[in-house]
Amino acid sequence: MLSAILGHMKERLEALIATAIRDQFSIDIKAAVSRPTTEFGDYATNAALQIAPQLSRNPREVAEQLLPKLQEKLAELSDDITIAGPGFINIKLKDSVLWDLARAATDKTAQDQTIVIEYSDPNPFKILHAGHLYTSIVGDAVANLLSSTGASVHRVNFSGDVGLHVAKTLWAIVFYESDGQLDNDLAWQKVQALADKTLDDRSDWLADHYIKGHTAYVDDQNGAKAIKDLNMQIYKLLETNDHTSSLAQIYWTCRDWSYAYFAKFYERIGSHFEKYYPESGTIALGLQTVRAHIGEVFTESDGAIVFAGEKYGLHTRVFISSQGLPTYEAKDVGLIFEKWQDYHFNRSIVITANEQAQYMAVVLKAIEQFAPELATASQHIAHGLVKLQGNVKMGSRLGNIIRANEVLDTTDEANFTLNGKRDEKVVLGAVKYAFLKQRLGGDIIFNPAESVSLEGNSGPYLQYAYVRATSILSKAASTDRPAESLQADERQLLLKISEFQEVLTAAISELLPHHICTYLYELAQTFNHFYERNRVIGNDREAIRVQLVRGYAQTLKNGLEILGIPIIEKM
Repeated sequence: MLSAILGHMKERLEALIATAIRDQFSIDIKAAVSRPTTEFGDYATNAALQIAPQLSRNPREVAEQLLPKLQEKLAELSDDITIAGPGFINIKLKDSVLWDLARAATDKTAQDQTIVIEYSDPNPFKILHAGHLYTSIVGDAVANLLSSTGASVHRVNFSGDVGLHVAKTLWAIVFYESDGQLDNDLAWQKVQALADKTLDDRSDWLADHYIKGHTAYVDDQNGAKAIKDLNMQIYKLLETNDHTSSLAQIYWTCRDWSYAYFAKFYERIGSHFEKYYPESGTIALGLQTVRAHIGEVFTESDGAIVFAGEKYGLHTRVFISSQGLPTYEAKDVGLIFEKWQDYHFNRSIVITANEQAQYMAVVLKAIEQFAPELATASQHIAHGLVKLQGNVKMGSRLGNIIRANEVLDTTDEANFTLNGKRDEKVVLGAVKYAFLKQRLGGDIIFNPAESVSLEGNSGPYLQYAYVRATSILSKAASTDRPAESLQADERQLLLKISEFQEVLTAAISELLPHHICTYLYELAQTFNHFYERNRVIGNDREAIRVQLVRGYAQTLKNGLEILGIPIIEKM
């Protein structure tokens, strides 16, 4: 059968056309194949126009001479190959091939690859904001794309459990909870009294203290010095694995609260991670690795250890501070080696906001100097910011941040207002699709009301489209597809279903989930056009049309699952 070649029909046609040209004209080219509008066929090529200049002949004449050879090479796939215009060649697949192509559209091609994908990366002691929601949604979709190839994909999370942001929060806790006395014991007693509070309340409490600490760090020299000193103490307690002092107990308790809150959030949005890498766990290896290459890759500058990136078109960044503390850069060096030791990956992908692009470029360029194979296997994907109407930037240093759960809750209210229902699956479908349908890289402006609409290009629209298809199938008798030719509308729907593998291949190659979104919306529109004009149940062509609806529903479901959008059986 044709199953071995149908999964990548476009590539197969390109290869066969190139072979026909080589046999006929002794010319080697990469024959471009595209999908034209339906009136011109299923596939088209301008290969005759490509080679006509080399032959010093009219493209139409070249196409006419090539046609018999194409008919020979493509006989298994097509019996309808025509020439149009100045020499375009249009190819219409056999109906039987189109059916098999649609069936093969969701087949997996197993790849013997190990891929580590790191994303979300929230910081304990701080709030989860809309940017974390966006990164989590994008990371899930990219991981799902890679998993669809059959590769072994490991989802990991890197969390900043040490650094100035931690010191700011802990300083504010000790300062404010001991009434300005900076009494660790008294502050620890106040922290213990919060044990019966909800995770949300504790998270809000930590976020409030982070803002207070950050304000003191920026506005008060004494506060800044105290926070820097406390930062050194925190590194020391981690180095000595202190779990008994009052400061250590505040640290470990609040860190546990943060991780519990993260787990609750990830459960809500359907994310899961195989492993968390805390920054504190990458310090030793990061420091060791950087220090091992001082003089060779890194240099000393005013007591700090830096990487001079200017000669690579980048900029200089500090990897070890003048106090001997690792910066984010050194921790990321430790992280990539930790991931390598754990997984021996073929690819390592990191997803962050655009603002980290230059930072990641410097880190990878530094690693390239002494571990080029790891740098080559690593890829950074950057995305824009999430903004609501009013163009407010979100960042946890500001008091006006938009929290991750707030985005979901606001969408829930919009759904209730517009559709009169509360359904977490609809909310997730709305938010995820709204974030993913736009090309990765630019900022997105999120409109909760638009996201829950059942009539536009939205997640709930596609969720309802699946429900509609399954409703039709529930009324049909189970039967095999009869051997008969396709009518025009039937063929158009089947052709669109068969396109899924090409779209999936492009989305995987470019790591861009929006290709799937665009395709699913077009697929649903194609089905609606078909269904408006063609009765399914009770028609004398019911058997063949039920098979079409079944293929449509399965393709829609597969696409939604890749996007991480919940499947709804009834709305």
